[in-house]
Amino acid sequence: MAKKIGIVGAGWMAAYHVAGFRAAGAEVVAIVDMNEAAAKAAAVKYGVDKTFGKPKDAYEGIKDLDAVSIITPNAYHHPLVMEALAHGKHVFCEKPPALNAADVMEMEAAAQKAGRTLMFNFNNRARPESYAMREYIRSGAAGRINSAQACWIRRNGIPGFGGWFTNKKLSGGGPLIDLLHMVDLALHFMGYPEPKFVLGQTFNDLIDNKQFKGPWGIPDVKDGVTDVEAAAHALITFKSGQVLTIRNSWAEMNEREVVSVVFQGQKAGGKIQRLFRVDGIDSTSIDTCELYSQENGFPVNRNIVFEPDEAMGRTRSAKNFAMVIDGKEEPLNTADEAVKLMKIIDGIYASAKTGKPVEIV
Repeated sequence: MAKKIGIVGAGWMAAYHVAGFRAAGAEVVAIVDMNEAAAKAAAVKYGVDKTFGKPKDAYEGIKDLDAVSIITPNAYHHPLVMEALAHGKHVFCEKPPALNAADVMEMEAAAQKAGRTLMFNFNNRARPESYAMREYIRSGAAGRINSAQACWIRRNGIPGFGGWFTNKKLSGGGPLIDLLHMVDLALHFMGYPEPKFVLGQTFNDLIDNKQFKGPWGIPDVKDGVTDVEAAAHALITFKSGQVLTIRNSWAEMNEREVVSVVFQGQKAGGKIQRLFRVDGIDSTSIDTCELYSQENGFPVNRNIVFEPDEAMGRTRSAKNFAMVIDGKEEPLNTADEAVKLMKIIDGIYASAKTGKPVEIV
């Protein structure tokens, strides 16, 4: 019998969730949004029968609902995930997992207690080039990955001024937490080692400069709050001896927008990269996937050919969740990994505040 899934949040990301769930053979049965007009509009757009103003109403109104996906501003991830798990639902939550690691640890514990699957939309793991690179790494072709560099650099990418993206209370932070995908992907390739120390710095020089607004996002809010960073840089060391450097920005002087993970392994190195002609516009992107090795005394660079994915793995990531709860695939990510990721992000913000390295416990 097809799994029944509800969508909590009628925003634009719902399109990918709906498509992914249906591709897995699941049935999307409800759209939930406190803006009931938005819920009804989304239901018409995606061909969904039922709408609700509150998740509780959906849980009471659809007794055989198997799962929900959470597509809301960051501050609401934790309470909505906890509510869903308390009602016995599997949960697929947008990134970031929550505002901090402590909240994610509560979510993980609640999922374990309920015996339900909790996953997050780390969609860049589901890009075709990520699947391809992961197979090379799992085959042992790269050996242990000693070091990696994770970047999501935008030159003109502030997603509006005064809205929830720039309000730390609602978002948890700026580009460090918003653009965490490459940090997650690098950790994924590295085997998600246990972090030991974090040294980081944030910069807010350009965060209120309207010249650096991105071409997407939400409208500016007059008298709204803008109290997050414009850029973040960090070095993370792991108990395994591996190291990771991070550079994330919404507004930073750079040639263009660059999204990449570069790694150096014992046997080979590699790079997954997306360059943009126009910041924030996926249709202007240039994607590459490469593996670097030494063979017969010569440097060999392999260009890995993959099928382009305009959805950047968003649909495939949602499909994976639906396949997991149906027992047909292994999960692309786990709550335990989400905890490690958020501990690193917490540590970078703490280090930036104190000016000192932070030990991760």
